Amino acid sequence: MNIVFDRSLDIDQTQFKILCQNLQSRNQGWLNIEILEQQLAAIHDFAAKNLGTYTDIVVLGIGGSMLGPKMLRDVIGIKNDLIVHCLDNIDPWIISQLDAALPYATTLFLVQTKSGGTPETIAQYEFFRSKVEMHRLAIVDHFVFVTDPEVGHLRHVATAENITSFEIPQNIGGRFSVFTPIGLVVAALMGQNIEQYIQGAQIALQNQVQTAYYLALWQVSQSQKNVVCMPYSSRLSTFSQWYVQLLSESIGKRVDRNGAVVHAGLTPIPAIGATDQHSGLQLFAEGPDDKQFLFVTVGDHQAAPRIPALDTVDFKYLSEIAFETLLHAEFLGTRDSLTEAHRPIATLEIEKIDEKNLAQLCVFLELTIAFIGEILNINAFDQPGVERSKQLTREHLLKK
Repeated sequence: MNIVFDRSLDIDQTQFKILCQNLQSRNQGWLNIEILEQQLAAIHDFAAKNLGTYTDIVVLGIGGSMLGPKMLRDVIGIKNDLIVHCLDNIDPWIISQLDAALPYATTLFLVQTKSGGTPETIAQYEFFRSKVEMHRLAIVDHFVFVTDPEVGHLRHVATAENITSFEIPQNIGGRFSVFTPIGLVVAALMGQNIEQYIQGAQIALQNQVQTAYYLALWQVSQSQKNVVCMPYSSRLSTFSQWYVQLLSESIGKRVDRNGAVVHAGLTPIPAIGATDQHSGLQLFAEGPDDKQFLFVTVGDHQAAPRIPALDTVDFKYLSEIAFETLLHAEFLGTRDSLTEAHRPIATLEIEKIDEKNLAQLCVFLELTIAFIGEILNINAFDQPGVERSKQLTREHLLKK
């Protein structure tokens, strides 16, 4: 992976080392490759044992417990005959549609929540558990839990009913958990190479820490401008959604680590090239100068359709070129137009879209956002605003 900036910054190596030490002191398990590797064998064994048993997998979850596995499904794809449903909301219409369509006898439900008691996920679980029971099927054959190793409602149920479960390490928060069992269990079931995810994470953790710090410095230097994340690949659309949560929940904080009110935040805006050149670009180029741009380009799209020979004079320049060539030219044109408009731009270039490159990209951005937290002196690993919403939701329901 390569990164290109529109301007250079000086790195204070002493400050970099201090922030690295601070980050290491935060006890974040996703920074430890050995923690990420711990359950690989058990995940492999489970996937191999259940190969061919199910036609459908339903992932139940919300937030980080869902965005990670949904991204792996959408970006890397399903490499066998499974149908994988990601139920990422409690929308009654979606739940009813899924209920009507599922072949319950051959469906496995992955119930995923770090706390073991996320209300939306527990509601989903109880609904589909009742449906499995109505079909007179054994709960242990149709449910797997991915949750805290010791506490929470799901952990108690798993212990009491001998339901297969995988552990989310206690020192890894939901939005940083994609390369734990949260993402890797469903990835293995889909036939993806989960060792390649760990290898990609290792590359970022070993080789790209200073580059991540540099990107963090660059982003903070843009006077709190919002971040437009714009990959030039439709396959990375869900990756942009994952990035939205990662940046929003990590950096959007009312107070810093000293308790001072700072209202920190960089608002992420997802976009896709070339699609959003025909929607958001007008605003990006000529609207308020309150945005910075993080482009993601792909060297090899692993597909080679070409435009046929064209005789039309007006479109002769399109004749017999690859769509990959056209897409890259679209990126260059967009980048150059925003440069002319004096908009700040950074570009991440990945070789191709596969397990190793996706993991490298994701962990690199996790590192970047962790460094932003250290630079701004805020806690990038909690989410008190989200917790307050949960509390008030419960109070509303208790009034009924």
